[in-house]
Amino acid sequence: MAKMKAILVAVDGSGTSDRAVAHAAQLVAAGLADELHLLNVQPNLGGAISSFVPRDQIDAHHREEGQKGLETAVAVAKKAGVDAKVHIGVGRQGEIVNDFVKKLGAGLVVIGTRGHTGLAGVLLGSVAQDVIAHAKVPVTLVK
Repeated sequence: MAKMKAILVAVDGSGTSDRAVAHAAQLVAAGLADELHLLNVQPNLGGAISSFVPRDQIDAHHREEGQKGLETAVAVAKKAGVDAKVHIGVGRQGEIVNDFVKKLGAGLVVIGTRGHTGLAGVLLGSVAQDVIAHAKVPVTLVK
């Protein structure tokens, strides 16, 4: 496998997300990539909310929630001895992840999944499925 510029991990603060970070950190530590990037994607609070809440308060909310979603991921990367750059995006997960892949020149996306299948997966929707549908680079799913 050729060395990549960067690996992007989509994180949400969950245990599965932290396992994805640990996996990606191992790949970086093994020399398969130069950089590790952690991305938390916040849902867009536009529409009716933006009519009543000032933009700066919405932006502050996204930053605060994004930082909460990144906390444990940063700790996992640090414990593995890998420096990670952090990012917060706002919008639909798959689209935002793909935007960051292009922006960062990432060669791989790593994401945690709870593994819902069948009707549960359809009804709950799947961030992993959305990322796979939009990503133009390989995606590794970690359970």
